[in-house]
Amino acid sequence: MGVVRGVILDGSALLTESDDDKNVSVLRSGAESLIRTLLLSRIHVGIAYGIDLVDDRVSILKRIAGIHSLDCFILNDPLHEVMPGWNDIDDGSIIYLVSNKKEFLPKLSSYNWLIVVLNVGGESSYGTQDVLLIENLEELPLTICRLNKRSIGTNAITVGYIMKPSRVEDFAKRGAFPLCPTQNGLMFVPLTSRIPLSSQLKDVDIVLHKATDEISSIEENKITFTQNIQELQRYLDQHQECCVIDPLINIFPLLDRLETQQVLLGLAEVNTESSNLIRGAHFLKVDNFDKFNFVAGLAEAKLSLPCIVKPKIACGVSDAHKMAIVFRVDDFKNLSVPLPAVVQEYVDHSSTLYKFYVLGEKTFYAVKKSIPNADILMKLSNGDDLKPLLFDSLKSLPTADSVKDSGASSHGLTNDESIDIKLVTDAANWLRRRLHLTVFGFDVVIQEGTHDHVIVDVNYLPSFKEVPDDISIPAFWEAIRSKFDQSRMCK
Repeated sequence: MGVVRGVILDGSALLTESDDDKNVSVLRSGAESLIRTLLLSRIHVGIAYGIDLVDDRVSILKRIAGIHSLDCFILNDPLHEVMPGWNDIDDGSIIYLVSNKKEFLPKLSSYNWLIVVLNVGGESSYGTQDVLLIENLEELPLTICRLNKRSIGTNAITVGYIMKPSRVEDFAKRGAFPLCPTQNGLMFVPLTSRIPLSSQLKDVDIVLHKATDEISSIEENKITFTQNIQELQRYLDQHQECCVIDPLINIFPLLDRLETQQVLLGLAEVNTESSNLIRGAHFLKVDNFDKFNFVAGLAEAKLSLPCIVKPKIACGVSDAHKMAIVFRVDDFKNLSVPLPAVVQEYVDHSSTLYKFYVLGEKTFYAVKKSIPNADILMKLSNGDDLKPLLFDSLKSLPTADSVKDSGASSHGLTNDESIDIKLVTDAANWLRRRLHLTVFGFDVVIQEGTHDHVIVDVNYLPSFKEVPDDISIPAFWEAIRSKFDQSRMCK
């Protein structure tokens, strides 16, 4: 048996009777999600049905096949062959997923397919048929991983990922989450809330999460994650041997902008050899805009106007990215930025932002257009009136221009003479050791005049989509594999 590279979904597994009308056929719960998962996982998918299937069911199957550009064909039709490409797949196996239809199974014996039965109703006996049983559609991806691990041996590593659908889509569309093993043996499977998480994690070697997207509330510095992440954390607490990228406790400093700024103070350790300086932005914490003495506070924190004001909470709540650029001390009063807040140095940086990505021990970067210098911002702020500029950093920025062409890394892409790559790479390695994180990103601007390299933001598991996929995705896989190998050596 080779690695599973194709799945044929029988109509019986995709369709069921409507709860309201037994004569009406509808898609089974989880069918659309399964098709999407298989396609994003780079699995060849087709739909098949028997020659006796009624017209209304056939029309539903053909509509679904059309939406997703899937092969759709009649199986065991004496007038037609199986659609080309499904009789055999080079160097791989095909799964045929069918619902409880014992009488149908013998007809599949002429094909060299793996038979998986959706065991609706919980019937346990299928005679002498060599079949695998699953209780619901969501189990199929993990079943594929089990089969693949059996096929290629102990080098196969199952990575269970848990993150919001839009994040999955972003990574998977770029080929980052294949079900078929990568060159270094990784197989990616979604962890679903429709099945008890503990039963899924038993077959998972590594857990990959984006918990910063899964925060339901933050009150008085207490973080409450969604039910899925809470269940994950309980499992990890009870199974210390499970490898996770990365432990939730390690990402906590990046959930709080004040903590992040305090971490960046340690960059003084990096400034030993280079003529340039790398540092965090100057900052101060404000709990109340009306009662704070900004004249004294700004001077003590080495801050001068304009300043950028950000919520202390960095992510996970609806207004975490609601920010302002303030030009006058009086305008801090009644400022509509959530409290507590961090007032941060605004660095004139020629509208150029360097986005750095740390993937294991490799560092990459891309160059983007950014917020203009202070003099241009003042013109944007109604001239002499100088009202604060309010914006949501996830939706719109007062940028000088649109995105610039992507740039590179210290690993063979392009080079930009204005930035000290070695200095920032040293800082990246320092942050990796300090934070104990596997995949993270940070933004650097270069201050006009001083040429200071200033880190203005740090975030966990960024998309790194500005770096070409053929470079970043293998580095992403290598970082995950390396983390697993290291954790195994420590046991």
